[in-house]
Amino acid sequence: MMKKPLWTKDFLGISFISFFLFIGFYILLTALPLYVLDDLHGTEADVGLVTACFLISAVLCRPFTGKWINGIGRKKLLLISLCIFFISSFLYLLADSIPFLLALRFIHGIGFGVATTATGTIVADVIPDERKGEGLGYYALFMNIAMVAGPFTGLTIIRSFSFDALFILVAILALFGLLLSLIVKVPERKPLQKVREKLSFASFFEASAIPVAIVGGILAFAYSGILSFISVYATELGLLKAASYFFVVFAAFIILSRPFTGKWFDLYGSHKIIYPAIVIFAVGMFVLSQASGAFVFLLAGGLIGLGFGTLSPSLQTMAINRAAPEKRGLATSTFFTFFDSGFGISSYALGVVAAYMSIGSLYSILSVVILLTVIPYYFLCHYQGGRGTQQTDLSA
Repeated sequence: MMKKPLWTKDFLGISFISFFLFIGFYILLTALPLYVLDDLHGTEADVGLVTACFLISAVLCRPFTGKWINGIGRKKLLLISLCIFFISSFLYLLADSIPFLLALRFIHGIGFGVATTATGTIVADVIPDERKGEGLGYYALFMNIAMVAGPFTGLTIIRSFSFDALFILVAILALFGLLLSLIVKVPERKPLQKVREKLSFASFFEASAIPVAIVGGILAFAYSGILSFISVYATELGLLKAASYFFVVFAAFIILSRPFTGKWFDLYGSHKIIYPAIVIFAVGMFVLSQASGAFVFLLAGGLIGLGFGTLSPSLQTMAINRAAPEKRGLATSTFFTFFDSGFGISSYALGVVAAYMSIGSLYSILSVVILLTVIPYYFLCHYQGGRGTQQTDLSA
């Protein structure tokens, strides 16, 4: 039997919408700290608040998004969230004070949180069931490319032009995403029954996705140490020039491995992909902690890209596959709520810890944390599920 096509117009459309969302996010993540310090004359604490406001609003709205997806409809919710994201992106041109910027970041985070949850749900419906691992792996690749292109683009625009030019670019990218959403055909799923539902934990979180989401949150906690401290660490080592290529190597390893890892997930099952990926991620983090030259530093980037870049879409696939089709939106929002929470908690907690030890020592500890994640993964996602879970995860 021939496989159902993966690279359809709708799959590409949703993937590019995700790309435009994330490249705007990473451009601002890199550039706004400089804008706050230089143009708004803020402090380092203000920089932290600007980042935190965005993440907090994104995390807070995700559980509601999972509930809204079936109530409002996937297409309508996507359009609403992308409108919020676009308008917020445009309003950075008017952000001339810290309070205004903080309010704008909170609203922008809502648009981002709802839109990324919606796209993650829609793409799961667009991808053929027998190619879920492969399809979500390629979908994640668009986010990985944005993670590399965003910081590079942001810093280049700032050096060559101005912050106004950067904000205009971010608004244009958001507009591209909004326009694409108009031509993408979105599969809609009606709720099983139309009844008044009491507000409860189950109405905001998909129970079947929580074990996988917990593991994802732990790994996101560890990975956040890379995003938060890699430039500081590179400066300490005298490798600031090499730091600009860290995520390029990171993305290159993901791109080279993606055609294989996604297919292996579908063919051999989640466990045979996730255990090796956790080990590779842990080894990469330990290699980074021992780096003293550019080669080892960049090698660590490649290993971390291969490990974490495989884990993220694989765990998301597991969370979605465990849920009933009409609950995929709730499963997606549950996964990303825990995943983003791991990032948010780490941003603060690791900053406190880093004040008492070197960044290299911190990365050594994180490598152990990553390796120990095999324990909660085994008991929450592997042992508990038995053959039944393997069937659900396309792992039999």
